[in-house]
Amino acid sequence: MNRFTGTLALTRRAVRRDRVLLVVWVGLLVLVVYASAAATAGLYPSVADRVSAARAINASPAIVALYGPILDVTSLGELAMTKLTVLYAVIVALLLLVVVRRHTRGEEESGHAELLGGTAIGPDALLAAALLEGTSIAATVGVLAAAADVAGGLPAIGSVAFGASWVGIGLVAAALTAVACQLSASSRTCAGLAGGALAVLYLLRAVGDTGPVWLSWLSPFGWSTRLSAWRDPRWWVLLLDLGLALGLAATAQLLRNRRDLGSGIVPARPGPAEGGARLGDAFALAWRVHRTALLSWTVAVATMGGVMGAIAPGVKDLLDSDAGRRMLESIGGAGALEDALLAALMSIAAVVITCFGLAVVGHGGTDEHDGRTEQVLATATSRTRAFVASTAVATGGAAWLLAVTGLATGVGLGRDAPGLVEAALAQAPAVWTVLAVAVLLFAVDSRWAPLGWGVLGACFVVGQLGDLLHLPGWLVGLSPYAHSPAMPVVAFAATPALVLTGLAAAVLVTAWWRYAGRDIG
Repeated sequence: MNRFTGTLALTRRAVRRDRVLLVVWVGLLVLVVYASAAATAGLYPSVADRVSAARAINASPAIVALYGPILDVTSLGELAMTKLTVLYAVIVALLLLVVVRRHTRGEEESGHAELLGGTAIGPDALLAAALLEGTSIAATVGVLAAAADVAGGLPAIGSVAFGASWVGIGLVAAALTAVACQLSASSRTCAGLAGGALAVLYLLRAVGDTGPVWLSWLSPFGWSTRLSAWRDPRWWVLLLDLGLALGLAATAQLLRNRRDLGSGIVPARPGPAEGGARLGDAFALAWRVHRTALLSWTVAVATMGGVMGAIAPGVKDLLDSDAGRRMLESIGGAGALEDALLAALMSIAAVVITCFGLAVVGHGGTDEHDGRTEQVLATATSRTRAFVASTAVATGGAAWLLAVTGLATGVGLGRDAPGLVEAALAQAPAVWTVLAVAVLLFAVDSRWAPLGWGVLGACFVVGQLGDLLHLPGWLVGLSPYAHSPAMPVVAFAATPALVLTGLAAAVLVTAWWRYAGRDIG
């Protein structure tokens, strides 16, 4: 038996465990790629229209910092993929972060790695399998993204180069996460280290694209734009991604050989021998467990809201085409377009923020699976109190993040912050409804908690993309997000909000009834 014995078996096991997550995440990414590729040609039918829009993007430092520059202002493909080349590459990177962490540090933290080590599995097979799965996912995403671009009418060579840029980002993210997972014994700390490193790389690219260009060459995200995928691609740039990924993977392997199973290179800081009195309550414990994640989400959505608010006033310049002007006139001019953009931002923010609540629900499923829930319930804590505490953090945290998003958007825009907070909170009933369904799935069986991500994906497709995909109205209406008022374009409607809130409450009561009566674990 060599050190990598069992790698393929572990890879197959990992893919099987991740099948729902991968289908939803990858499917949504590919769908967005196709939608953007197919829609751009109609919006910018002539070269002059594309040049005008591209120059408007390049003239706005905020937009360039968020999306990256357009190097070829005449390229339809580069204009269509301007958001996806860098910003959506972050979503690809996060997918690889989740997968690699789950099958390395997550397995060690839960004790599964030790059990697997007692079988005919080599000591390095777990890390190798995670990286092999990550490589396969990155390659699959890149191929499907390229195919979606071609299906949307974009040039084949540019589509292949664009897909390859996503593959490169995925490989780097997988290897970077593997290194982070060798440093700490806590899976959450590992996620924070990997996420922080990705944020630094993104910031380097943003500063380089709006200032000293050489800084962009220090970041894989900068390499994606400098690849110049849609006109005379610099194929050699992809070797930078490959070289960095191989270097990080080798570093992860070296660090793995220098630590014990279950430990990290950086020693864990011992906590107090006894917990404080405040941790004796289920609500305090739930807050303690999730407060770091909530703080991180607060910073992220505040940044997102501030940037989107800053670029909203210049959006009219991006529609300086015949089709764009007709759109402007149909909704009442540039001012109405600005409000429409803000309404769309709040709608997308609601979907993104739902992910925080789903993570809280999923954590409850993991706690139950690993036996921590039984330890809590063995104390004087009742099932009802533990259930309500976790549900309150998920729903209350989501509402807080929506409010922060609205406030930050108002600050970035420089006007109407209270109105935008109201617009963001108008999305809360839809978010609560999706979370309630996820809680119900968890209450039926803790192993069903990850299915909440599938519910979110389905609601996003039929709600946010339903009109674009020409889905029937009754199907679009199944998504709670479709019933949220598009503020500030339209006034707040109390009836849909009350119905959704009541529905969420009814589902949560049903979930509590089921949770109170089933076996734990």
